[in-house]
Amino acid sequence: MTDTGTLDLPSLRAFFNPDSVAIFGASSNPLKIGGRPINNMKIAGYKGRVLPINPMSPEIQGLKSYASIHDVDGPVDMAIIVVPQEKGLVEPAVQACIEKGVKAAIILSSGFAEIDEAGAQAQDRIAAAAAEAGLRVMGPNCMGTMNANTGMIATFTSGLVDKGPDSGGISIASQSGAFGAHCFMLARERGLGINLWATMGNQSDVEFSDCLAYMAEDPNTKVVMGYIEGIQNPERFQAALAHAQAQKKPVVLMKVGRSDIGAAAAASHTASLAGSDAVFDALLKQYDVYRAQSIDEMFDVAYAASFGTFPTTPDLGVITVSGGVGVIMADAAADAGLTLPELPIETQKRMRELVPFAGTRNPLDVTAQFINDASLMKPMYEALMDEGGYQSSICFGTSVGLNEMLMEKILPQLKEIGAKYHDRAMALSFLSRPDMTAKLEECGFMVFEDPSRGINALAALTHFGQAFAKSGGGDAPPVAPGDAPPVAKGAALNETQSKAMLAAYGLPMVDERTVASADAAAEAANGIGYPVVMKIVSADILHKSEIGGVILNVQDADAASEAFGTLMDRAKQHAPNAHVDGIMVAPMIDDGVETIMGVVRDPVFGPTVMFGLGGVFVEVLKDVTFRVAPFGVDIAHEMIGEVKGRAMLDGVRGAPPSDVDALAEALAKLSAFAAANADTLETADVNPFLVRPKGKGAVAVDALVIGRTD
Repeated sequence: MTDTGTLDLPSLRAFFNPDSVAIFGASSNPLKIGGRPINNMKIAGYKGRVLPINPMSPEIQGLKSYASIHDVDGPVDMAIIVVPQEKGLVEPAVQACIEKGVKAAIILSSGFAEIDEAGAQAQDRIAAAAAEAGLRVMGPNCMGTMNANTGMIATFTSGLVDKGPDSGGISIASQSGAFGAHCFMLARERGLGINLWATMGNQSDVEFSDCLAYMAEDPNTKVVMGYIEGIQNPERFQAALAHAQAQKKPVVLMKVGRSDIGAAAAASHTASLAGSDAVFDALLKQYDVYRAQSIDEMFDVAYAASFGTFPTTPDLGVITVSGGVGVIMADAAADAGLTLPELPIETQKRMRELVPFAGTRNPLDVTAQFINDASLMKPMYEALMDEGGYQSSICFGTSVGLNEMLMEKILPQLKEIGAKYHDRAMALSFLSRPDMTAKLEECGFMVFEDPSRGINALAALTHFGQAFAKSGGGDAPPVAPGDAPPVAKGAALNETQSKAMLAAYGLPMVDERTVASADAAAEAANGIGYPVVMKIVSADILHKSEIGGVILNVQDADAASEAFGTLMDRAKQHAPNAHVDGIMVAPMIDDGVETIMGVVRDPVFGPTVMFGLGGVFVEVLKDVTFRVAPFGVDIAHEMIGEVKGRAMLDGVRGAPPSDVDALAEALAKLSAFAAANADTLETADVNPFLVRPKGKGAVAVDALVIGRTD
């Protein structure tokens, strides 16, 4: 196994492009697991050497069989191991591969870490021996790999019956072998061509991350579709996502374990940590990965992405033969984050001349006249594309695709439209049979039965387009100052100490003073200027407001002296065992929007920054978003834009817009602080963080930093 975080992609070539494949446990029966890979490669037309290894038979499925891999003349690129683990045959087979100098081994056999501790120990022995010898291993307990372009089908899936897989631009990576086989069959049933396919099983060496990165780099792959249950090496997973992002290759993932029950099931199945789903979701956003919530959505988006056209604006043009469905489509577009700008007035006037009773704003509703007059197709698209300027479009034509006579008139127009607007993302919602669907796709149109699913797929393409349009890799994360103090392990800092530490990393703080007497409180308040706020300073009292440990709007020196005594009395009354470091005096700031930011330590991905609006937004609505640290200002702006209460920062009911740039800079600097203290920081809270009117900056009013104790 390569080091955590390291991607060794050249070593994976033998899993997908071997010149020779040996099969340990080869069977003459093409229906048995040991016989299926041979039969599959014969069906698919694999041109490389297929080398059955079975000491009991001199010939298997018409091929010469070898008693041992050592009897094979010349090198062997890859071995498929199908022998039973319960008979102790897997480890000797791996050892034989090592001695022969085989580059890659796929262990289809089960009975390892997924079963019991003895199986886990056997798996570890195999992994250690293979790593020392430079043999890459996929599995055990997996379903293998395939390359649809070469006919190399190193799997026992029963999906190949009479012909090889259709080749295309979709590559599939799945932790689960059964789910990977299901995806292969779904792709076949949907008429989707695939390129590379891999299942990792127990991931003793080759992981999901490795296959994802390899597929993203492969020139024949247009989109990577993946299924994942948990992450073993988070650094390598992030490296794979970054690699795909750099290749500008769309990645569509399903990650199970969103619910507590689902997460527990995933852990028991793969012995992997599911981690916090909110953090995992944030990580995918950080690397521009599209997360599908269902199998249908995953296939819809991958199918659409395989066309290779990615809009950079959310504008959508809609054509419909039904006003009601037009409304459905408009609602679906709004839900998906797309907009339906109105067509130019002159264009609408011209459309009404063609169809006097048409709805011409957008959606362009040409009613059933479209069916009566197929020649309307071309001017409708010219209106959308040339005059409306939409980068995405969808046309709802109900069952028109089933009418062969009408399609004879429409197809030539669609072919011309597809050629003219080949740089646009165009979808059709037609009912049609597979042969007609193929013809429509050849014209450059995606085809969906459900218009809402088509719109969701177009929105996903826009997500990718906007991501790919970013220059470079985005803004670099801030660099933590070299002289900034580190968080000590086990540290429990009070508010003053927490603020001082965060200030050293560049976060803006209020001008505050901690005092130990009533006279000092009055003097500090005079120096700061009224009104002031006064608070108990104690690392032992985390929620000061719950014991009356905060007094607002202190107006003069006498009130400051009195507030000092009141706060000390409340601390003694409600937290008699707490160590009180003093009373803080700080200016009252009442012209800012209250936000909250903080750092949590995710068990898988480490320090993660959280952001949300304060008050009811975070306490009741849980309106927060996350990103894994560190990140730049551009990612911080994305976080700010994701919270539902975002409009509060733009100014509502006459309030001025807030200094969002200052907020984004603070979030990025907090991420640098989190990353710099990844090994010792448990949590950090900055609440509230007030974002003042534009040009006035932002400031932290309260903060708490806690170090790890484990």
